[in-house]
Amino acid sequence: MIKIFRTTATNKDFVNLVSELDAELAIRDGDDHDFYHQFNGLEDIKHAVLIYAEGKAVGCGAIKKFDSESMEVKRMYVKNENRGQGLAIQILDDLEAWAKELNYTYCILETGINQPEAIRLYEKTGYERTENYGQYSGVETSFCFRKKL
Repeated sequence: MIKIFRTTATNKDFVNLVSELDAELAIRDGDDHDFYHQFNGLEDIKHAVLIYAEGKAVGCGAIKKFDSESMEVKRMYVKNENRGQGLAIQILDDLEAWAKELNYTYCILETGINQPEAIRLYEKTGYERTENYGQYSGVETSFCFRKKL
């Protein structure tokens, strides 16, 4: 049984999943990890989503305010053993619905060149590649996306 739960970044299950995500990204990003990691703190995240399978937290995602029109999708992760089941799409759908409920027009996000699965997910769910924004401007290993809600 799959259950989606809205929470905050202080939730223990969310924090644990983000630790797993960070460990995976440290390997994937290699020398670039410290650059990306500095933008992934949890202190500004007030809207987090967890997905449970059989009572166990197996995935997460979050949104945080970027500007008056946009929420930034952050900390998307599904445990390796639970990938390929459409859970990331369910998390993303709920984050987008939440952003819309909060009266935002867009979701934006950044992912890296070393996350091809994430790039495919975002393209598959209607995100369009945009010019890199904010701290990612000019970073060749970053891919930024936007979707109108």
